[in-house]
Amino acid sequence: MKILVLNCGSSSLKYQLIDSTTENVLAKGVCERIGMEGSNIAHQPAGAAKVKEAAELPDHTAAVKLVIAKLTDAAVGVIKSLDEIDAVGHRVAHGGETFTGSVVITEEVIRSIEAVSDLAPLHNPANLIGVRSCQEIMPGVPMVAVFDTAFHQTMPRKAYLYGIPYEYYRKYKIRRYGFHGTSHDFVSRRAAEILGKDRKDLKIIVCHLGNGASISAVKNGESVDTSMGMTPLEGLIMGTRSGDLDPAIVSFLAEKENLTAAQVVDILNKKSGVLGLSDGTSNDFRDLVDAGAAGNQTAQDALDAYAYRVGKYIGAYAAAMKGVDVIVFTAGAGENNAEVRALIAEYIEFLGTNIDPERNKIRGEEVILSDEGAKVVTMVIPTNEELTIARETVRLV
Repeated sequence: MKILVLNCGSSSLKYQLIDSTTENVLAKGVCERIGMEGSNIAHQPAGAAKVKEAAELPDHTAAVKLVIAKLTDAAVGVIKSLDEIDAVGHRVAHGGETFTGSVVITEEVIRSIEAVSDLAPLHNPANLIGVRSCQEIMPGVPMVAVFDTAFHQTMPRKAYLYGIPYEYYRKYKIRRYGFHGTSHDFVSRRAAEILGKDRKDLKIIVCHLGNGASISAVKNGESVDTSMGMTPLEGLIMGTRSGDLDPAIVSFLAEKENLTAAQVVDILNKKSGVLGLSDGTSNDFRDLVDAGAAGNQTAQDALDAYAYRVGKYIGAYAAAMKGVDVIVFTAGAGENNAEVRALIAEYIEFLGTNIDPERNKIRGEEVILSDEGAKVVTMVIPTNEELTIARETVRLV
């Protein structure tokens, strides 16, 4: 089967066409600035160079049509016609408590996604625009929704309930949901495969360290805790997100800066994290490493604070699971930044990780960082959320 995987944002559309038999990516790309001036598409067939060009994209339907045109183009396409696409897998940000797993998309499913969209007002509506666009262009082609939150629906109540009046959970479903579920699922499963063990026999901590970052505790194959909360703002310090902080800071800043609560939350989402901590130096960890090495103290402070928080969460989740067998680094910084991993390693060596500095020099490879005989196996595994979505799509259709 050939599966089209779509991830629709408010003004973007990322895509991959995957052959489910070989699990090879036939083509991938992204449409950007949809509905804005300067919209464009970057398309890359397997084994070929990426080609970026301007394109008029007034809406997501136009973007989906362009993606189909590129995939079937005589020069840069990889299929002859739309008929070769057997199914479409859609990434959906938030499934609330309604969805504990992936589902075939029906009108009832769409209504249920709409019903929980107040939990992800920037993401779910955009995801549904992608679904509707595909339904218009590819009527009759089966489609599947794969939720970022679903993998974490196995968390126990003690992990997902907040210390606020219970009536707010009852009325509004305010609770921890967690995100990056497809990544945490893929990476924990792959770690067990590499070690030749059953995931159900392991206690795994997955560190998804990208511009958006989260850590999960996966015990016996199930997520039992994760750092992101009702929204992706909670948890680790991230690229531009603050992560954990005293909630009173919101009202304090609103009063001092004459801002609304929504404006403060916008600052916490878009101007904070290592970008804010480094006094605007960068939200890219490569830039921060270079700046810190060159003597930029605020950049170094941001890196130190980031590594410290990651180390704290790993320690907390080792306690939550009453032990840990495997720690895995994944996503942008987790896969590619040896300096960031080395900073984190200082905080977790007491667990018996025995990370080899030479092995830690790798970028973007599957590798075991620990010495042989380490009490806790520490690994790097590149994530593949699109492949997870494709697999779920094949399983359901």
